[in-house]
Amino acid sequence: MSEAATTSDPTTPPIVSGVVDAVGDGWVQLKVPGTDYRLRLVPGEGLSAAGLKVGDKFAGVVRANAQRMDIIPAGGRYIEPVQGRPRRVQGRVVGGSVSANEVYVKAGPGVAVTPMAPQRAGDFMIGQMVSFDVTPGATLEQA
Repeated sequence: MSEAATTSDPTTPPIVSGVVDAVGDGWVQLKVPGTDYRLRLVPGEGLSAAGLKVGDKFAGVVRANAQRMDIIPAGGRYIEPVQGRPRRVQGRVVGGSVSANEVYVKAGPGVAVTPMAPQRAGDFMIGQMVSFDVTPGATLEQA
């Protein structure tokens, strides 16, 4: 078992740290240090793009709604595209919340994912590799 798997709480959404790289009308772009990721996200609950400035450090939760989540036998972890609105995610399930219907996926940066009905968070187990398309409107919420 990797260090990340033994030190993170599987019942808590993954926190993504980064730097605000750009701000637009109704969106914020988060640059994830140590990667080429520049994720364009919608400000979530209690957060406003107008309240963020380029260069601000930020730690929060990326939340996305998945279309059909497929369990896959193997593969890498990624968010596509590397720059822009997340459209496709592939990674390992590292936790979740059945009551909140969220699956926590490590895909480079971690993502809290809500599966689309009829799938539910309880359909997925820690350690499984999953792959899915993301509906428009992935959000960034303050940690």
